[in-house]
Amino acid sequence: MDELTLEVTPYKRPEDEKFGAKPAERGRLRCVVVAPKHAARGNPWSWRGYYWDHEPQTEIELLKRGFHIAWIMDDADRHWDAWYAWLINRGLNSKPAFIGMSRGGINEFVWGTMHPDRVACMYADNPALRPEGFAGLTALARHDVPLLHVVGSYDFLLQKYTLPVEDIYHRLGGRISLMIKEGPPHHPHSLRDPRLIAGWMEANYNSGVDLDDSLYAKFPLLPATKFIKSYYYNYANKYIAIMPESTYATCRGPLFTDCYTRYDSYSPNWLGLTGMTILVPKQPAPGNPWVFKADRIGSGTEPVDLALLAKGYYIVATPVTEQPGPIAKQWDDIYLLLTSHGFSRKPVMEGRGAGGGEAYFWAINNPEKVSAIYAENPVLKSVQTRTSLADTLSPLANAHIPILHLCGSEDPWFPASTDQAQKKYKKLGGNMSVILKKGAGHFDVADDPTPIVTFILNNSQH
Repeated sequence: MDELTLEVTPYKRPEDEKFGAKPAERGRLRCVVVAPKHAARGNPWSWRGYYWDHEPQTEIELLKRGFHIAWIMDDADRHWDAWYAWLINRGLNSKPAFIGMSRGGINEFVWGTMHPDRVACMYADNPALRPEGFAGLTALARHDVPLLHVVGSYDFLLQKYTLPVEDIYHRLGGRISLMIKEGPPHHPHSLRDPRLIAGWMEANYNSGVDLDDSLYAKFPLLPATKFIKSYYYNYANKYIAIMPESTYATCRGPLFTDCYTRYDSYSPNWLGLTGMTILVPKQPAPGNPWVFKADRIGSGTEPVDLALLAKGYYIVATPVTEQPGPIAKQWDDIYLLLTSHGFSRKPVMEGRGAGGGEAYFWAINNPEKVSAIYAENPVLKSVQTRTSLADTLSPLANAHIPILHLCGSEDPWFPASTDQAQKKYKKLGGNMSVILKKGAGHFDVADDPTPIVTFILNNSQH
């Protein structure tokens, strides 16, 4: 490529290069394309960020799978733009997959964050990043670009680049998977057996979300509602053997666990950016059962919700968008919207802490629309009433609504919001069970979701 005119012309490589690539004469940039014997459908291709022919086993595996391999001997700038245009004008896919090792990570993130709509997926290996790479992570997540980082536990770049990227991308709802090889420093890069990496790249090729002109996604069951699409998955570590290297790797992210689609609604009728949130199971259970959740949904650390998703339940979080806090009218609107589109007419109410009180408030005012209530260390108060909720349980008892509380014995709200409430509910003829964790306080009591999920499964109604 001519550095000034950007013209790309044929070049006969020196015979002594073997599989490498030497620089071209001054004013020109070497460009390489390796063609597979049989191109895969759609002409997928992989773009090497830097260091041509270094640990090329992933590219070799991709060639076997029908990928083209491309590279330009330059850092990400206008020459990359010209090289991209030249390749796609000759039939390659408009979304390359990226491979960035070390300095190559800088290039793939610089170019990828500037052109997030032109990226299929990004594999980074012990990468470095520049500030603009970090700044562009939101755009990558919004365009549903999956990331995979493979790093050594003693790599000097791990703490500065990969772990912050992982934390930010996970909080953004993006899909990022991580492998930390036990023991290696910056070298060697990659894996000796590249099939895991190549398989991930192949599986995630062109998996980006279908967006309209305003970057909103569509949830098929609610086609008229605007959503932002992201993901929800467990953040826990798995320790997996890597046999060719004779070591193990700490692994986490969607490559190693179930990953669920998340939709956040944005409507002009609701202020702010915290509207309804829906977590979608991979295979919905018969009748489309769902949990009406009175809390914000985090980043995939809630074992009860993860277990219910695996059982086919939708998890729906209510909006908290205005200064007064929860508003019953918004909850009513969500209920009508979902049930009119095939969701179960009797969701299970769920709430933690103050959210437990708001779940109770809606259930007390709509007992005919509720299957059951599950509350974790609940506070039986509501910002929507001055009346003590523990004194207004009769509608629930009359409707025979089963209730389960999970509490720590040292939680300060336990005596009034659970112990006394249970006695009052039983006096009304209601069924309330309590799982009490001896010595536990207000946090981290749901370590085993099994009894809670069993309760919800046994008491759900359609």
